Amino acid sequence: MFDGHGFGFGGAFMWLFWILLIVGIVWALKVTAFSDTKRGGMGKSPMEILQERLARGEIDEDEFERKRRLLNG
Repeated sequence: MFDGHGFGFGGAFMWLFWILLIVGIVWALKVTAFSDTKRGGMGKSPMEILQERLARGEIDEDEFERKRRLLNG
């Protein structure tokens, strides 16, 4: 009646194909939508990270100045 079309391994591989296709599209959208476009794909500079750490209170002003001098050479 069905001659085996769409059942068995053929149907399973078709499901696998569509699932992988959808997962691939979702992954591609996630990567492009949440990429850091502010710097063309680059992360924050070391100085920006240092300034944020000072602002959050993770380091004090003395440590900030010491590390700033190291970064600036």
